[in-house]
Amino acid sequence: MYAYLKALHIIFIVTWFAGLFYMPRLFIYATEAGERPEAEKNALRSQLGIMMKRLWYGITWPSAILTLIFGTWVLINGNWHMQVFAPEGRWLLIKLSFVVLLYAYHWSLHLILQQESKGIYRYSSQQLRIWNEAATVLLIAIVMLVVVKQSISLVWGLVGLVLFIGLLMSAIRMYKVLRNR
Repeated sequence: MYAYLKALHIIFIVTWFAGLFYMPRLFIYATEAGERPEAEKNALRSQLGIMMKRLWYGITWPSAILTLIFGTWVLINGNWHMQVFAPEGRWLLIKLSFVVLLYAYHWSLHLILQQESKGIYRYSSQQLRIWNEAATVLLIAIVMLVVVKQSISLVWGLVGLVLFIGLLMSAIRMYKVLRNR
């Protein structure tokens, strides 16, 4: 039973991340549509709005909820909840902290969707591109913690994460320069 629960948990993590990765892209496209002629802008934003709502409410939210349900079930069935505060479970406590940040990120995307549904576009496409990478950073942190557990030191793990964030930010800046040419 435990293996099936874990498999379902992983499946819903994958579908949840699909939504978390694609949603900001749709926000970027809707923001950039604002630079088009009025008729084109309205048509694009209308179509993108439909796509956003279907993705968010049809895939992303249900996947986030099912991830939480199956994750909690795996935590209890695998007796992981008994190790969270023990020294050998420190990696799990840190991972769960990143998961809390991931749900906060999810909620931030929900708020952006609500704003854009009302025609409020607060963020530039560049800001949204940077925000888009938050899911990538959290995914890497969570997967590394799950896979390597105690094999990685907290200091080297954080150093690696900071270096990766720096690399991502550099890539976003380079893309902006190339795009503006």
